[in-house]
Amino acid sequence: MKKIYYLSTCNTCSRIMEELDLPDDFELQDIKTQPITKEQIEEMRSLTDSYESLFSKRARLYKELDLKNKSLSDDDYKRYIIEHYTFLKRPVILIGDRIYIGNSKKIVEAAKKAINE
Repeated sequence: MKKIYYLSTCNTCSRIMEELDLPDDFELQDIKTQPITKEQIEEMRSLTDSYESLFSKRARLYKELDLKNKSLSDDDYKRYIIEHYTFLKRPVILIGDRIYIGNSKKIVEAAKKAINE
């Protein structure tokens, strides 16, 4: 599977997708217009160590809900991601059984390398 979960209104996602020069066989899912399903988040989780690793602590709602001062379980992270797209750390890139989460330079470079293998 080759898929990217992104937010079309996010300039960082747009820049990264342009930089990656995604091949035509990539499936694109705008998480704002096509919300993440329980099955999709579970699939992402199976490729990483926790739901927390998929969770964005930079989201405005994270601050508004004062989540940093709450003790969240892995199930809480999962629930928040499913409830509102803003909680998914993005972009999330799936290539076969590998997952690349977020927009750090190191992650983007690793994804670019995997795409061009």
